[in-house]
Amino acid sequence: MRVLVLGGDGYLGWPTALHLSDCGHETAVLDNFARRKYDEELGSGSLVPIEDLEVRVQAWKEVSGKEMPLYVGDLLDADFVYRVVREFRPDTIVHFAEQRAAPYSMIDREHAVYTQHNNVIGNLNVMYAIAEINPEIHLVKLGTMGEYGTPNIDIEEGWIEIEHNGRKDRMLYPKKPGSFYHLSKVHDSHNIEFGCRIWGMRATDLNQGVVYGQTTAQTARDSRLATRLDYDAVFGTVLNRFIIQAVLGQPLTVYGKGGQTRGMLDIRDTVECIRLAVENPADRGEFRVFNQMTESFSVQQVAELVAETFPGPVQIDHLENPRWELAEHYYNVKHTGLVELGLKPHLLSDTLIESLFPIVEENKHRVNMENMLPKVKWASAKN
Repeated sequence: MRVLVLGGDGYLGWPTALHLSDCGHETAVLDNFARRKYDEELGSGSLVPIEDLEVRVQAWKEVSGKEMPLYVGDLLDADFVYRVVREFRPDTIVHFAEQRAAPYSMIDREHAVYTQHNNVIGNLNVMYAIAEINPEIHLVKLGTMGEYGTPNIDIEEGWIEIEHNGRKDRMLYPKKPGSFYHLSKVHDSHNIEFGCRIWGMRATDLNQGVVYGQTTAQTARDSRLATRLDYDAVFGTVLNRFIIQAVLGQPLTVYGKGGQTRGMLDIRDTVECIRLAVENPADRGEFRVFNQMTESFSVQQVAELVAETFPGPVQIDHLENPRWELAEHYYNVKHTGLVELGLKPHLLSDTLIESLFPIVEENKHRVNMENMLPKVKWASAKN
C-alpha cells in the first residue's frame, strides 16, 4: 500500500512513517518543519537531539534498504498539496500535520488564529485534493480525546444513539473541547464527516489520548532515527514531563488537585493503531471513529506512579491550574474498535517508566529550566 504521512517530521509522524515502511508499505513523508520553528520561537527544543529530516530519511535507507520520498511544503498551499497527491499517488494519507499543543493555541489572539487557520484550512485542502484527484484515497486523521471534553456520561466511539421526544437518531457524539487547539480538531472532524456524506470520502478519525514514551522498534535501530522528546510546559505531555522533572530533581508539577483524568497510550501503540487503520480502511462514504487510547489515569496518579518508580526522592507540588477544566470529573471511555482490529496494548508499567530515566539522564544538560513551568493561562486573553 502507498501511504503518505503528513507531518512526517514530528514526534509521532516520524516513528509512524518508519513503522509503516518497516511493515512493507511504500511510505512517503511530508512536512513544513513548523514544529522546529515553534522551538525557536519558544526557546525550547527536544530533550533528545534529533537529526534533520533529510538525515533521518537517509539513515532509514541505510538501516532498512528502503526509500522514503520526502516532500517539503505547506498544506496551506493547495497547489503543493495537489501536486504531491498526483505525484505520489497514495492509497492512504495519514494526517498528523497540525499545530498540536493546547497551550500554544491559548497564548494570545495571534496563536489562536494561527492554530485554527493552519489546522482547519490545511485539512480542507487535503480533503479537496482527495475528492478531486482520487476519492478512493483513505484519509486517516489524527484527532484528540480532548475533542470530547469531560462529559458526565460515557464517551462513545465517535457516534451516539439519541432518543429525544420519542424519536431516535444516530449522531456524532457532542463535543465540548477545552482550548482553541481542541476546537480546531472538532472543526476538522465535522468537515471530514461532511466530506464523507457529500463526496463519498472514506475516512478514519483517531481520537488519540496522551502519548508517552520515545522509542519504537524502528527508532531504536539507529540513533539518527530518534524522535523528539518534549519536556516544556507548552508541548511536553504529562508523563514525559514528570519523568524529566524527577531525573532533574525538580518537583513534579501537578496542576490543581490532579483529579483531571485523561486517556493515555504508549508510543508503540500509537504507530500500531495507525497501521491497523491503514490496513483496514473505512468504506466509501464512511466516517469511522476510533478512540485511540489504552487506559486512563488522573494526573495525580501519574505523578505518584513516577514518584514510586524513580530510585530517589521525588516531591510532588500542586500549582494553580492555568487551564480551564474540571478539577475532578467522571471519565469512562469506550475504546474497543482498535482492539477488535487486533491491537495488543502495551499498558503502562514500571519497566517503561524506568526505561526513560537513563535517556533523560544522558540529555538533562539540554533542559531550559524556565520552560518547565506553565506561563500560559486560559483565563487571560493575552499572555
